[in-house]
Amino acid sequence: MTAHRGAAADGRDAGLQPERTRLAWRRTTLSCSVAAVLALRQVLHGAGSAVEVTGAAGIALLWLAFLGLAHRRMRALAADPPPPLAPRAALAAVLCTLALALAAVTLVV
Repeated sequence: MTAHRGAAADGRDAGLQPERTRLAWRRTTLSCSVAAVLALRQVLHGAGSAVEVTGAAGIALLWLAFLGLAHRRMRALAADPPPPLAPRAALAAVLCTLALALAAVTLVV
């Protein structure tokens, strides 16, 4: 028995990791979409003041930015081998997520 075991010896298919990552991006996009729709509903349920409309526009822009980032990453994962996530794209995704979380906190409080 050899000390070094490769992916073929493990019975693993190295091509499954990008597929799982792509599915994770899809789940995250879906949950972000649901959260954005619920936040927009909450904001627009009020009197429709300028602050509420600005908040709704900000939430929509953050949601669209996250959708764009996720779509680009899912397309990149289709390449063989998939390239690593660029630091700028990772930072943009984190900032979109944090901004949407901050918007959710301000809506709840």
